[in-house]
Amino acid sequence: MRLSRSFLPTFKENPAEAQIVSHRLMLRSGLIRQTASGIYAWLPAGLKILRNISQIVREEQDSVGAQEVLMPTLQSADLWKRSGRYDAYGPEMLRIQDRHKRDLLYGPTNEEMITDIFGQIINSYKELPQTLYHIQWKFRDEVRPRFGVMRGREFLMKDAYSFDLNYEAAVASYQRMMLAYLRTFQRLGVRAVPMRADTGPIGGELSHEFLILAPTGESGVFYDAALEGQDWLDTPVDVTDPAALETFYKRVTTPYAATDEMHDTTAWEAVPEERRREGRGVEVGHIFHFGNKYTKAMDVSVVGANGERLYPEMGSYGIGVSRLVGAIIEASHDDNGIIWPDAVAPFKAVIINLKAGDETCDAVCEGIYNKNTEDFLYDDTSDRAGTKFANADLMGHPWQIIVGPRSAKEGRVELKRRATGERHDLTVDEALSLVLAGA
Repeated sequence: MRLSRSFLPTFKENPAEAQIVSHRLMLRSGLIRQTASGIYAWLPAGLKILRNISQIVREEQDSVGAQEVLMPTLQSADLWKRSGRYDAYGPEMLRIQDRHKRDLLYGPTNEEMITDIFGQIINSYKELPQTLYHIQWKFRDEVRPRFGVMRGREFLMKDAYSFDLNYEAAVASYQRMMLAYLRTFQRLGVRAVPMRADTGPIGGELSHEFLILAPTGESGVFYDAALEGQDWLDTPVDVTDPAALETFYKRVTTPYAATDEMHDTTAWEAVPEERRREGRGVEVGHIFHFGNKYTKAMDVSVVGANGERLYPEMGSYGIGVSRLVGAIIEASHDDNGIIWPDAVAPFKAVIINLKAGDETCDAVCEGIYNKNTEDFLYDDTSDRAGTKFANADLMGHPWQIIVGPRSAKEGRVELKRRATGERHDLTVDEALSLVLAGA
């Protein structure tokens, strides 16, 4: 994308309505614009980030056998009346009537709808297990939406739902999903700690929430340092073997980890002092097992081996995709702007032409840009160098390829790594090799 032709508005001043770092930086770097209270339009660069996160989430869901579907945003109130949650859910649910006076709602979650769809299609225990997921917009009518996409009313979410024959199989599905989540967050370039959690209005017994460590997080967190430095991408786990899953699960859940709401001071004191870690965290994912709460309430069953009716055990698993954009910024920024992890950045690099209009500078920049127009932002504007550098730091591109007239004549560029500030004088090919490798 050429900056001179892009729909990428940036500005210097902090917007008065933005109270936290991520909201300020998302507005200043041209990722979003508010259209109503707690509702945002995603501009081109912001949308690229959403898609990058969604793709990583999708790949890790697929890797543990989940299958992608797409459910509508509007749901029939009859489904929620069948489960008994229509009146119980509360004012956060946006209730609507169509022209025929039929009650609808803008889905805050999809347990009822997926259970109904499952019941229409799956009839036998032989067709279990099933895990279905989608990445779709949700709406919850927060009383005071604030903090930008961190607590908006409309948000993009990955929600998955597992159906199993019995409790043991359901626990294995839960453990597979925990592995997928740990791998997802590692690929996103953030550290997320799984913590035992309350199940809340969704119900059930087994629940963990995943918090990204960030100084501005809304929750206090306490965890054992044994959870640090784990490489889940290189940890082989046979997701078809219940014993392997159980070993993995114990490794994750045995060390102490809790938010301030669930904090147990007695258990905390049993953790060696040198391993105690305290901080703040932003919740970006939550997984639940709630048994046959919904299948029983909605009378969705399968035929068992002996012809009996069985109500499948369920779990639900959410990741806040749009919330993750804000959470990553909260965890990864400095005084100059955003510092995007390579995997989620809207562009791998920005090409900074220090003398637009200079024949040699233009030729070198065009040559680099045309190598990968999708992943490069080309700052071809006539702005001063200081403005270009400030915008590049604000937007947080992992790499800055800086082209000046003197170095361009020698076929060389300056390459800056945003995260560390390191600068290197390199040939064009050497710079491209580093940038495209993402290292």
